[in-house]
Amino acid sequence: MNAPRVTRTHALVIAAAGLCLLSAAALSEDPAPETPAYTSDNGLKMPERYREWVYLSTGFDMAYRADIRMGHHMFDNVFVNPASYREFQKTGTWPDKTMLVLEVRGARDQGSINKNGNYQDTQVMGLEVHLKDEKRFPGKWAFYVFPGRPVGRLLPQTEDCYSCHAAHAAVDTTFVQFYPTLLPIATSKGTLSAQYRAEEATAAAPPAGAH
Repeated sequence: MNAPRVTRTHALVIAAAGLCLLSAAALSEDPAPETPAYTSDNGLKMPERYREWVYLSTGFDMAYRADIRMGHHMFDNVFVNPASYREFQKTGTWPDKTMLVLEVRGARDQGSINKNGNYQDTQVMGLEVHLKDEKRFPGKWAFYVFPGRPVGRLLPQTEDCYSCHAAHAAVDTTFVQFYPTLLPIATSKGTLSAQYRAEEATAAAPPAGAH
C-alpha cells in the first residue's frame, strides 16, 4: 500500500499545531515572580525560586564591625530579580520593586575529595530580602527576615541595618561595592553615593606621617 502523500498545506497545519503545543507548554510553567507579594498583615511571601534570578556575589565570613566573632564560617549569596538587574545595567541604580535576596549558608571544610579551603553546605542558615517599594515604605527600602518560615517579618526602621546601609552603601542604600559586576557600572554612570566615595578616598589615602 502506498503511504499517504503529505501536501504543503498538511505540513503547515502540522507545524502550526506543534507550535501551539510548545506555546501551551511554555505558558503552563509559572515564571518565577519578580515583584513583592505581601500578606494581609504586611508580611512578605518568600520568592521561592530566587535561585533562578541573577547571582551577584558571595561573601565569606563578612562582618561590618571589628568586634563581631561568629564562631563559625559562612557564605553570603546575593541574588536580584532579573528585571531590576537589567535596569541597573542601563541606569546604574535600582528601579522600584527591586528585590535583593541574601542567602546564608554554612561553610564546610571536610568532605568528598576536599583537602583545603571551604565549600558551601546544603543547609540554608538564614534568608533576608532587601526590597524597594517607594509607596509602601517611608524610606523606600525595607528589610524582611525569614526565620524558617515562608512569610518574612518586616524589620522596623529602628534596626541598625537601615542606618548602616544609609551611611555606607555605594548605590541607593545597597552595598553595590561588594557586587563586582555592578560596581563598574555604577562608577561609569556616576551613581555612587557621596558617602561611599568619601570612604574610598579615606581608605586609599596614605597613613598619617607616611612618606
